[in-house]
Amino acid sequence: MQKILRAVRRELLEVVPPTIFFFVAFNVISYTKKLMLEQYGIEFSGFVAATVGALIVAKVVLIADRIPFINKYPDKPLIYNAAWKTVIYVLVTLVVRFLEYLLPLWWKHRDVSVAMERLWNETIWPHFWAIQIWLVCLFFVYVSFREFARAVGEARFFRMFLGIQIEITNAKPE
Repeated sequence: MQKILRAVRRELLEVVPPTIFFFVAFNVISYTKKLMLEQYGIEFSGFVAATVGALIVAKVVLIADRIPFINKYPDKPLIYNAAWKTVIYVLVTLVVRFLEYLLPLWWKHRDVSVAMERLWNETIWPHFWAIQIWLVCLFFVYVSFREFARAVGEARFFRMFLGIQIEITNAKPE
């Protein structure tokens, strides 16, 4: 039972920092979208979606960090891995966001070509790209901090950045 509790604690400690980062980041994006839609008189609240998205993205990013293809440049200057990971994550978000717009139209019209036409004509592209620009910046900031923490060690990073001492164990569950 003690091993299970240690494993759960380790998982929670690992997922908390990216969850907090993406919670704040996605709510900033949500608020930006709300401000953009106000000019059209459209009410928008994406708090729940931003919160759920933060939980999902935080865990996905932590899993992706363990894939060798994602950590393509571990021994080069940090900017290599930061830029590489940012490109990967941004491309994935671009596809996911495109599908987020396309799938409801496809289900509604039951025809991909009609859905695509409606997508191209009805999407407010400056808003779409404004959100995508936010995502590029926020992913780059996140990945840069993660790479820095990886390079100096997470305990030292927290001590340097937040002034707090934490105990980080990298023991694998048995």
